[in-house]
Amino acid sequence: MQKKISISQIKSAVHEAYDLYKTNDTGKNADYIPYLANVDKGLFGISICLLNGEIIECGDSAYKFGIESVSKVHTAILILRQYGAQELLKKIGADATGLPFNSIFAILLENDHPSTPLVNAGAITACSMVKPIADSDGKWKAIVDNITELCGSAPQLIDELYKSESDTNFNNRSIAWLLKNYNRIYDDPDISLDLYTRQCSLGITANQLAICGATIANKGLNPVTRQQVFDAGFSPKITSLIATVGFYEHTGDWLYTSGIPAKTGVGGGVMGTFPGLFGIAAFAPPIDNAGNSVKAQLAIKHIVNKLGLSVFSGDQVTITE
Repeated sequence: MQKKISISQIKSAVHEAYDLYKTNDTGKNADYIPYLANVDKGLFGISICLLNGEIIECGDSAYKFGIESVSKVHTAILILRQYGAQELLKKIGADATGLPFNSIFAILLENDHPSTPLVNAGAITACSMVKPIADSDGKWKAIVDNITELCGSAPQLIDELYKSESDTNFNNRSIAWLLKNYNRIYDDPDISLDLYTRQCSLGITANQLAICGATIANKGLNPVTRQQVFDAGFSPKITSLIATVGFYEHTGDWLYTSGIPAKTGVGGGVMGTFPGLFGIAAFAPPIDNAGNSVKAQLAIKHIVNKLGLSVFSGDQVTITE
């Protein structure tokens, strides 16, 4: 079925979603990380990046918040760029765990690989694989440069968040050394864990995440900078990873009700990608019991449903002026 959506319809849906949910007080900040507990729970922003580079935004879309687990998407793309799709599948995997994002039990259940780069275990493994091996500074530069290229501008490390994360990452320390026990980490565990902790502590905006989502939707071509960031063939690979586990144990419900692959982070960010159409992001600190921003997911779901879109519909959609 041929379907046309106007830019004015998209703008209307964005502002309607913002107005509908800006006073929603459901959920609570991720208080197990002290820095995140103190972020203003009233912050709320929405951004869409079209494939012509136009940004449609509302609310606190330029506020820098902790990227947290959304960064897993960026580093998975870096591994695809450095190693290719087959090596990512071989050394990490692409299966959903069906368990919480920080599950140790999932590692014990699937001891042949860490399951997916979009849960903590797989993300720590991904950081261990980043080249150059055994060079913490070089790895960090590669991670930040990759995020900068995907988002069109550089993220900024939030030092207070990094310290807060480092002081409380006891579960992730266990994950790193359990991965080492199973020979599923490919560099020093402490370096790999520190890199993962640092990348989660980067400050990012909804606008930057929308641009990244659009870059994925645009087959690796950043619609703002016009840089071909990664090979077009990697777009369906990363989109499938996002679709499989983007909302952790709530991923099936999310896809069923929203129709768009999206990745969340406990900092309150959600980044979605609609192949061939746009990238979308929303931010609001209060999260649900699975670590997903309440207002951000409500807003994105409302926008996509309002526009009558779903990646599973088979519709051929065109955005018009």
